[in-house]
Amino acid sequence: MRVSSRTSRLASRYLLFILLSFNCWTLSHAQGDKIDVPSPEATSRATPPAESARPTSQNYRRVQQRLARGWNTWDVNSVMTQVLLPEGLAIHIGLRHNATGSGIAFLSDALIGKQAPGAEQVLPGPHTWDGRYTDLRVSWKGHSWRVQSALDGNDLVLLAGPLPSKPISALPPTIVISVNFLWDRPGTTIRRRDYIATHGVSGAIPVYCTSTRSYTLDKLASPMRADNAEDVNIPIWGPYFSTDFTHPVGISTGKNRTLSDIEAVVERQRDAYQKSISGLGKSSQIVDALETTLGWDTIFEPEGRRVISPVSRVWSVGRGGYVLFEWDTFFASTMASIGDRDLAYANAIEMLRELTAQGFVPNYARPSGWKSTDRSEPPIGSITVLALYRKFHDRWLLDETFEPLFRWNRWWMLHRDIQGYLTWGSDGDNKPDNLDDGNRGTRMGAILESGLDNSPMYDDAAYNSESHLLEFADVGLLSMYIADCDALAAMADILEKPEEARELRDRSLRYRSKLQSLWDEKTGMFLNKDLHTGRLSYRLSPTNFYPLLARAATPSQAERMIQEHLLNPREFWGKWVIPSIAIDDPAFFEQNYWRGRIWGPMNYLVYLGLSNYDYPAVRQDFAARSLSLFLKEWGDNRHVHENYNAVTGTGDDVTSSDRFYHWGALLCYIDYLERARTGNAAVPLE
Repeated sequence: MRVSSRTSRLASRYLLFILLSFNCWTLSHAQGDKIDVPSPEATSRATPPAESARPTSQNYRRVQQRLARGWNTWDVNSVMTQVLLPEGLAIHIGLRHNATGSGIAFLSDALIGKQAPGAEQVLPGPHTWDGRYTDLRVSWKGHSWRVQSALDGNDLVLLAGPLPSKPISALPPTIVISVNFLWDRPGTTIRRRDYIATHGVSGAIPVYCTSTRSYTLDKLASPMRADNAEDVNIPIWGPYFSTDFTHPVGISTGKNRTLSDIEAVVERQRDAYQKSISGLGKSSQIVDALETTLGWDTIFEPEGRRVISPVSRVWSVGRGGYVLFEWDTFFASTMASIGDRDLAYANAIEMLRELTAQGFVPNYARPSGWKSTDRSEPPIGSITVLALYRKFHDRWLLDETFEPLFRWNRWWMLHRDIQGYLTWGSDGDNKPDNLDDGNRGTRMGAILESGLDNSPMYDDAAYNSESHLLEFADVGLLSMYIADCDALAAMADILEKPEEARELRDRSLRYRSKLQSLWDEKTGMFLNKDLHTGRLSYRLSPTNFYPLLARAATPSQAERMIQEHLLNPREFWGKWVIPSIAIDDPAFFEQNYWRGRIWGPMNYLVYLGLSNYDYPAVRQDFAARSLSLFLKEWGDNRHVHENYNAVTGTGDDVTSSDRFYHWGALLCYIDYLERARTGNAAVPLE
């Protein structure tokens, strides 16, 4: 057989490469040399195998099946993307900024709350629980536009329109609508003459665009023709529509709709949403804020095949797809309960499914199984679940959650007890190692377990590196733990678990006694105690009011706590309430994270404490002031801040306050509860 000279040369070169590679390998190993190639400590991006997640009940599987279905803003990476579940079919809206010279840029994703210079700014409008209607406005590179989505039966329609703006370029931007399948889901997308054909697990779904021109192979072969509306220089891998964004553009699935048809669907769903909240009376603005916040912060998490509500998309994207912080997620569950029982259950249960091998719910959990195996966070899970049960009366929820809550409750007693008090810690020797978490097994890790990362309360607290504990008896932790014991005991009664109920009540009584030993008669307050020196700490924060949450304060003690401290304008009762450290504390004016700023979870837990005592006027004023703080940023910017300045009432004065962090909405949820309690709202308390 005759072989061409070119083929012969290629074969010779390949053979020479093999021989040289073999000789280099042989020489290296014969001489014992090591090739100096840096390598990571871990051999996989995933955490080493640990005990598998607890099996879920059929009831809970149905919850996730109901949630993870239909069109919604499921993709964590962009609020301008709509995804159909379970297919994973995604429709993305992007914008290209054009220029006659340099400076051309393409915005493929958009997130709420970005703070980097030049980043897109998103003003979130309404977002229904089920994604039936969404509305947002985006500004970027001098362009402003609005995107609305609505459902027409099982079909999705999108309406995108430019808004008045001051462009920084003479050329109009290009809107780009691309279609693909996410999360490695099986499916095909093909550009046809007038639509994009898709085929996934449920069959064929065509996607249409009102600005599409019928284009032919001649136009594709001659992209420079003036009548070609499509831009072939878009950095998109897959089929898409594109057009100059000088007029409204409509997208629809299922069948071809005119722009007027799409506008009619959007208007119908927008009106339905407004009608759904208008009947709630004075609570309508609060319900709108809560539904919108949880709507935009809820995503589909493909690794666990679950719907969850991480604190914000910005936090989640930076952590590989999602991050579940412990008490944050339980608070999300509580807030979701006003309108979406399934979502409320999902957040509580999924946080508990992150239980570590050591038996505690971690500070955080993120993709590939990584979580804080050294530390937990404040124990508020049982009061959250019990409140859900009392509202919805689903016994299976208690069956699903009691075991992990009980293990977690025991863990605190076994691993965080010093001299009968509870304190914070960080067990850095726990496995698997979270290699990139430099706080494990450190004093900082122990403070992070409190959830109050830089609170002045812990400035002088000693950390014992052998016990891995702060030598600091914490009033807030003791109080939350007692409330946890009591709530869990009530759950045990319902589930007819008398031994567990007895154990929990015994534990509650024991720690109540230790908490009472921290009462300082002279101060009129429960005070933290340095267990290293035996001295009480006179630095006050909202956590010093948490004995009200546990019903551990006597009526006379509660009277002094409220009158002498909570309502004291030198300590907590300023224009904006309540700061994370007393106003007369030297750290207050730092207004740096937990050093003086106002936080939704602190206000919420103090409000729950006030609800256990007979101070209706104080409670109502507290709720109204919390709402006023929330509405200041919500009304101006539609921001839901992680924390707020206690002097000015803003959240935008620092970059360390995420602009769409869902627990900020606890400030308005407090007023929702108060209106329900006093009969001033069209919503029941339970």
